[in-house]
Amino acid sequence: MDIVAVAMALVALAGGAVLGFLGRGIWASKGIKEAEEKAALIVERARTQQKDLILEVKYEKLRLQREAEEEARAKRGELSNLERRLLQRDEQIDQRADMLEQRDRKLVERERELDKTREELARATGEQVAALERVSGLSAEDAKGLLLEQVREEAGHDAVRLARAIERSAREEAGEKARDVIVTAMQRIAADHTAEHTVSVVHLPSDEMKGRIIGREGRNIRAIEQATGIDLIIDDTPETVVLSGFDPVRREIARIALTKLIADGRIHPGRIEEVVNKARAEVDLVIRQAGEQAAYDAGVPGLPADIVKLLGRLKYRTSYGQNVLNHVVETSRLAATIAAEVGADVPIAKMGGLLHDIGKAVDHEVEGAHAAIGAGIAQRNNLSMRVVNAIAAHHQEVEYACIEAPIVQIADAISASRPGARGESMDTYVKRLEDLQAIAASFSGVERSFAVQAGREVRILVRPEEIDDLTATRLARDIVRKIEETMTYPGQIKVTVIRETRAVEYAK
Repeated sequence: MDIVAVAMALVALAGGAVLGFLGRGIWASKGIKEAEEKAALIVERARTQQKDLILEVKYEKLRLQREAEEEARAKRGELSNLERRLLQRDEQIDQRADMLEQRDRKLVERERELDKTREELARATGEQVAALERVSGLSAEDAKGLLLEQVREEAGHDAVRLARAIERSAREEAGEKARDVIVTAMQRIAADHTAEHTVSVVHLPSDEMKGRIIGREGRNIRAIEQATGIDLIIDDTPETVVLSGFDPVRREIARIALTKLIADGRIHPGRIEEVVNKARAEVDLVIRQAGEQAAYDAGVPGLPADIVKLLGRLKYRTSYGQNVLNHVVETSRLAATIAAEVGADVPIAKMGGLLHDIGKAVDHEVEGAHAAIGAGIAQRNNLSMRVVNAIAAHHQEVEYACIEAPIVQIADAISASRPGARGESMDTYVKRLEDLQAIAASFSGVERSFAVQAGREVRILVRPEEIDDLTATRLARDIVRKIEETMTYPGQIKVTVIRETRAVEYAK
C-alpha cells in the first residue's frame, strides 16, 4: 500500500513538473511575441519621425535658399542703382568741366580785350592831356598843383564851419556836460567804512568798588547786565570797569547808570533798576535834542519825529574814531555846497547827506547793510524818492537814479577821507598792511609786493615773462576788486603794478 501510494505521488509530482514546464514555455513565447511587436512598433515610429525630420530640414533649406536669393537680388538691384548714379555723376562732372573750360577760354579772351581797351584808353588819355596842355599852356604837374590848392581851400572852409558848429553845440550842452564831468571826477575819491568802537570804560574811585558792583554771589552785576543789555568786564585792571556791547545807546545808558550808582554808593537790584530807568530817560532826552540840533545845524527842517530820534542816536556811534553824527552834518553841508556848484537840487542833496548813515542807528538790531536799512527807514517815513536813492546808493550798492545820489556819495567820501577825520589802532593798521600784501601775493605772476605810504598804496612787482602789459592792467583791476570786496579801510588805496623788461647785449 505504501509503495503504491509513494509511486502515485511520484507520478503526480512528475506530471505537475511537466505541466509547469510546458506552461512556462507557452508564457515565455507569448512575452517574446509581445516584445517583438513592441519593438516593431517603436521601429516604425522612429522611421516615421525620421521622415518628418528629413522633410522639415528640406523645407528649412529651401526657405533659407529663397531668402538668400532674394537678398542677393536686392543687393544686385542696389549695386545697379548705385552704378547708374555714379555714371550720371561722372557725366555731370564731365559736363561741368567742359563748361569751366569754356568759361576759362571766354575769360582769357575778355582779359585780352580789356588789355587792348586799357591801352586804347591810355593812349586817348595821353592825347587828351597833351591837347589840354597845348590849349591851357600848363603842364600836368602845374594843373595838379592848382587842383590841390583849390581842394585845400575848400577843406579849410569846411573845417572852419564844422568847428563853429561843434563849438555852438558844445556851448548849448556845456551846463549838462560840465555837471556830469564834475560829478564823475569828484566821485573817484569815494570810499567805504563800517568799523566802530564797541566798548566804553568807567573809572572807579577804588578797587573796593568792584566788589560792591559784583555784589553778593554776583547779583548786582547780573542785575545791571539784565537791565541794560550790556556786558560788564571786571578784571585786574586797576580802578576800571569795561562796558562791552554792540549797541552804543545801551552802552551809554549803562555808563550813565553805573556812574550814578558809584557816586550814590547804594548798589542793589532795586536801586539798579530805578537808576537804569532814569538813565534811559536821560539818554532819550539827549538823543532827541542831539537830533534836533543836527537837523538845525544842517538846515534840514520838518523831519519826522522818528527820523530825528534815530538821527540823535548817531551821537553815540563812531566809525574809525569819527563821530557819526558830526560826520553826517558835515556831509550834509558838503553835499549842499557841491549841489549848488553843479546846479543840482540843494535841499534834496542836503537831506540825503544828513540821513545817508541813518541806518547805522539801528544796524545792530536789523539785519542788512546800513545803506539799505536807512533807505527803508526813509521810504517808510514818506521821504522823497531822490532822498531814498541817495541813502541807498551812497556805497554804490544800488544804481544812481538822480544826480543828487553821487553828490551825497562824494560828500560822504570827502568828510570821511580828509586827513585827520578817521584813525585806527596800531594792530588794525599793521593787519591792514599784511592783508594788502597777502592779497597781492595771491595772484599768479606776482614776484613781490610792498604796502607803502601808510597803507594808502600797494606796489606790486611782477615777473615779465609771465605778465605782459595788457595782463598787468587786468591784474591791477583784479587786485583792486579783491581789496574792495574783502577789506575795510579809510580813504582809498592806490594799486601800482610794475613790470620791468631788460635787454642786455655785450659788444665784443
